[in-house]
Formats: sequence, C-alpha cells, structure tokens
Amino acid sequence: MPPHAIPVPSADALPTAPPRSRWKPSVTVAAVIEQEGRYLLVEEHTAEGLRLNNPAGHLELAESPLEAVRREVLEETRCAFEPEAIVGIYMARFTREGAGEDVTYLRITYSGRVGPEEPSRALDEGIVRTLWLTHEELVAQQARHRSEMVLRCIEDHRRGVRHPLSLVHADATLVTPARKP
Repeated sequence: MPPHAIPVPSADALPTAPPRSRWKPSVTVAAVIEQEGRYLLVEEHTAEGLRLNNPAGHLELAESPLEAVRREVLEETRCAFEPEAIVGIYMARFTREGAGEDVTYLRITYSGRVGPEEPSRALDEGIVRTLWLTHEELVAQQARHRSEMVLRCIEDHRRGVRHPLSLVHADATLVTPARKP
C-alpha cells in the first residue's frame, strides 16, 4: 500500500449521515511551531483526560483559516503567531463511544513563528500549560496525544513539507455577503 493510503473498509463499517441531512466535517486549524529542535504543544483537559495537542481549535463564523490559527495560538499559548506556510490538510475521524459522538475533523495545519509569551494573558479554558518538547519526547508520549494528527503534522514538518499560504483562499464573502446575480 503506498504511503498515506487509507485502507477501504466495507460499506457497513462506514459512518452514515441522518436521512435528508448533509454531512459536514468539523473544520479546525493547528500550528506546528519549532524552535531549536523543540515543538510547542499544549497540555489540555479533554473528556479522555489530560492530553497533548498542537495549538489548535475550531474555525469560527466569518473567520478565515489564517485568522483562526493566529487566534487559537494566541489563546492557547499566550504567544502571537505568524504563519509562514501550510504543512498540510488532514482528515481524521474520532468516535467517543460513551457519548455516541462520531466526528470527522478536517484540519488545516500551519507552520510559523511565535513572539514572546504575554504572561498577563490567560490561557484558554481547558489549557493547563504549554510545553516545548523534542521529537523524541513527542514520540515517547504518543499515548497522551489528543489525536494521531498531532504527530503526523510534526512528522510532515520535519520532512520539510511546506505549501504557500495562498493554498487556502478566504473570499471576502466570509464577512460581506455575495451579491445575487
């Protein structure tokens, strides 16, 4: 099987959308931030316990992915973030058995630089602390990762995967409704 190929499950193993509804993934953004061989992660409370994640979060109404990743990094790390490239666009499915929740995430991951920490700013709700970890430390703690995407994004970054920021275009209609023809 080629790298990054996904095995095709049987049709009865695939999720289904409720009748007469349109399936929509949850769109998130994330940041891979590396300095001197260490990666910036957040430790956060989740329904599954204390987990490690890239600074990440959901895209909000009338917000471009670029604006979202800047906001999320600032909220979760207290550091201003300047995106330089897109590492990748990822999809993953998460099932929370106890709650009967089945969510597919579409994640746009950026790489870039952070400014100094603003200690007077509070961390986002649920964030316990930030950590700078080496690749080896990240690999050793895979069981604590929020999802498989945490390490996958960092591995792609380590391989030098970079796409221009222009790969994702946010049209002005996000904040100004389009005119009808």
